[in-house]
Amino acid sequence: MEIRPYYHEVKYYECDGMGITHHSNYIRFMEEARVDWMDQLGYGFDRMESEGVVSPVVSVECRYRVPTRFKDNIEIAVSVAHLSELKITFSYTMKVGGRMVCTAESTHCFLESGKPVALSLRFPRLYAAIREVIGRE
Repeated sequence: MEIRPYYHEVKYYECDGMGITHHSNYIRFMEEARVDWMDQLGYGFDRMESEGVVSPVVSVECRYRVPTRFKDNIEIAVSVAHLSELKITFSYTMKVGGRMVCTAESTHCFLESGKPVALSLRFPRLYAAIREVIGRE
């Protein structure tokens, strides 16, 4: 399975007084892209949560390279930088017109009833699908 990039068009309200996208919005763009990535695998966060497992953010890091502006269409490619039984780290590359504007990573754990849960045991098909995608990247 090949995962398609996610696209986000910068909205006017996402820009600051200087006319550039406020840095905090990139975290939201990452979430949009990550949710789309999981949906493309056929096992979205909504399904996981309906079955009692949540995946909170443990850490996030962004490296801003070039500012974006209102109406820019940001292409966001998501990949898996690291997968373990209890955590997953997503890597994001964001481009506008082929030009790199931001790179980032976010790490998430898996919890059920507030306690760590092994993804491979709780959702073996999802874990296998992620491993398969990692093998193709």
